[in-house]
Amino acid sequence: MPTARTATRKIIKTAPKKTLKSITAEEVWAGFEELRKLHAETERTLKEANARTERTLNKAIGGLSNTVGSLVEHFMTAGLPKKFKRFGFTFDRITTVKWADGENNIYTEIDGLLENGSQAMVVEVKTTLRNEDIDDHLVRMEKVRKYADIRGDTREFLSAIAAVNIDKSSKEYALKKGFFVIEPSGEDVKITKPVSEKIW
Repeated sequence: MPTARTATRKIIKTAPKKTLKSITAEEVWAGFEELRKLHAETERTLKEANARTERTLNKAIGGLSNTVGSLVEHFMTAGLPKKFKRFGFTFDRITTVKWADGENNIYTEIDGLLENGSQAMVVEVKTTLRNEDIDDHLVRMEKVRKYADIRGDTREFLSAIAAVNIDKSSKEYALKKGFFVIEPSGEDVKITKPVSEKIW
């Protein structure tokens, strides 16, 4: 007769061993193909997400750049008609204009156009002035003259280049090319006259 100390044996049921299903080579390749498609889809989704992010960022930066550019243009051109009086010019207005003539392949934008009945001063505004900007402005002035001639505008066109940051060599180069140079001076701007004004 068993006593209280006698251990009770537990019957442990073991699950029958499962036989692994054999996988064919075709099934292995099908699995790889599924993984490849999943990887390609993931990459496509990431690229689309990155492109959306980049477009949003570029739009924001572009908007900021436009705002900064507008502020620079306003600061550098405000009050120019009055300031040019000391050089003997009488301009009654300043405007920003875009000229486009597809027939003659003329497209140009003017940051500040000071005008009167017989003369006009074309002002190009930059944040930092480089010699390439001056060369580009020379090309712009040729377009301005051509556009004016096509329309029978016989006014004399002069030019100025304005920038917040101007180093000595760029300033000298601009003056040598016949441009007036406009640069910050305290809370205002100052204008330097070229040795020889160029007229287009």
